[in-house]
Amino acid sequence: MHSSFPVCQPPARRLNRVRPAEKPLRRPQKRAMTEPTPEQILGELRVDIDRIDAGMHALLMERSAIIDRLIAVKERQGGGSAFRPGREASMMRAMAERHKGLLPLDTVEGIWRIIIATFTYVQSNYSVHADTGSGDAAMRDSVRFHFGFTVPFHSYNGPAGVIAAVAASGGDLGVVRLDSGPSSGAWWRDLAGADAPKIIARLPFVERPDHPAGMPVFVLSKPLAEAAAREVLIRSVHLDRWRDGVPTALADLRCEMLGNAADGNGLSLLLATPSDIDENMLRRALQGIGVGDVRVEEVGSHAARYEVARHARPLAAE
Repeated sequence: MHSSFPVCQPPARRLNRVRPAEKPLRRPQKRAMTEPTPEQILGELRVDIDRIDAGMHALLMERSAIIDRLIAVKERQGGGSAFRPGREASMMRAMAERHKGLLPLDTVEGIWRIIIATFTYVQSNYSVHADTGSGDAAMRDSVRFHFGFTVPFHSYNGPAGVIAAVAASGGDLGVVRLDSGPSSGAWWRDLAGADAPKIIARLPFVERPDHPAGMPVFVLSKPLAEAAAREVLIRSVHLDRWRDGVPTALADLRCEMLGNAADGNGLSLLLATPSDIDENMLRRALQGIGVGDVRVEEVGSHAARYEVARHARPLAAE
């Protein structure tokens, strides 16, 4: 008979397996740091320059889109002058105060002036009429620096032609030298009267000895209904006779004599006066020194200029 009990098998023999030796972990080797070559640095800098140039172009196009909206709003309001000398002066003053670095302020001012003049031209086409009778090159430098090459330029031999062209235009500007020479006479007398052209700006606004377009000029336009800068008033003053005390009397009132010329039987002065000096104060001061009858007429106004030397920060002591 066969047994019904299972046959016991001997236990399996346990084998002691030998584990292979663990290999040591390899640490990643540090790559040798190499300095970028000058060519690589220049390439990266040029990429930055291209990015900045594209950004400036994009901002100019964005500005032009805003001008389109500005034109539409002005048309709904019934129009208005595109020239805002008070706002321009405020913007230029802020630009000069925040400027720093190697880029000359003259360059920034010139770029900004061209932007403003061109966008004003886009709003309302205008021309610039300038007196080149006392020197074509200096006047052209001034006009091109302040108004660029997009705005049409017309030249005249003397201030009288400029004033007449502005008066006959739909909204052009005129540019005349502060010192137009004795042959021009009392040219500012043509600015007297409510409807006559008026002085609206004195350029360059940023005053400095080595300015690339430093010849002092007045900008003329038809009378502005708004936005005129009135920090400095320009007045035509007629005297019956000259007295040696005139310069002192004017200096005491902080007035600047810009020109003088014979005017009929008397003398005509072109004065820049502070806005807090009224006509009566000016008249009394001059009559007090025996100049006879005094007639005062306002022929324009402008913003006080920004003088770089006055606002320059002193260097820190080393």
